[in-house]
Amino acid sequence: MVIAAVPEGMLPKAWWIFQNNIPLLWYGIKITLMLAVLGTFFGLLIGLVLGGVRAVKIEPRDRMPIRIVKRILHSIVAVYVWFFRGTPMMVQAMFLYYALRPYLGWSANVAGVVIISVNTGAYMSEIIRAGIQSIDKGQIEAARSLGMTNTQTMTAIVLPQAIRNSFPSLGNELIVNIKDSSMLNVIGVMELFFQSSSVAGSMMLFTETFLSTCVIYLLLTSAATLLLTWIEKRLHMPKTSFPTSQSVPKAGDLA
Repeated sequence: MVIAAVPEGMLPKAWWIFQNNIPLLWYGIKITLMLAVLGTFFGLLIGLVLGGVRAVKIEPRDRMPIRIVKRILHSIVAVYVWFFRGTPMMVQAMFLYYALRPYLGWSANVAGVVIISVNTGAYMSEIIRAGIQSIDKGQIEAARSLGMTNTQTMTAIVLPQAIRNSFPSLGNELIVNIKDSSMLNVIGVMELFFQSSSVAGSMMLFTETFLSTCVIYLLLTSAATLLLTWIEKRLHMPKTSFPTSQSVPKAGDLA
């Protein structure tokens, strides 16, 4: 295979690198999107469970065993959120991948999805909890007056509205995960940043290679933003400012 001479200038070089490494970069893009989409989806499922647990209040009428169970669950969720919000994803990836690999024998890609999911789940739980707290208490009281149980009220009344109200923040997590998936190169996940690093190292053209990579990430996040904006408009979702993975944790959040 004959490769054309490297052109002069940063932009021509960046375009030349992209053209001559499309298969590698395309593979990295697919892995990046896979990690972001699956990590956000499973993170949402984790967040729904944890956010629901944190939103359940200890009522004065609760019996002592119920109070104890609620306090234990609240403490477990609080520690989970505290750990995953308070440590970098890159460190979490290194720790979880190598600590569990002897027992699970998992591949880097599977580990990557799990790591993004559990990390995203911590932020999703706060988003869902904020969404639940935004629901008018009158609706909950009305549901109870109709004879609905707490579980029925949560699944049929509260959670659907909480997800709808917090959708902008939930969608933002997808965009964050597209970018943060680059941290998983430390455990050998061959996502976009990993492939770009390989190309840059083989050609010794770091500035031009990562200029191309920046443009690709911008295109991916811009496409995701346009898609999420379209969905918001179609569903007439309100603008909210619930906590996201870009928010600074407050001391009261861990209470």
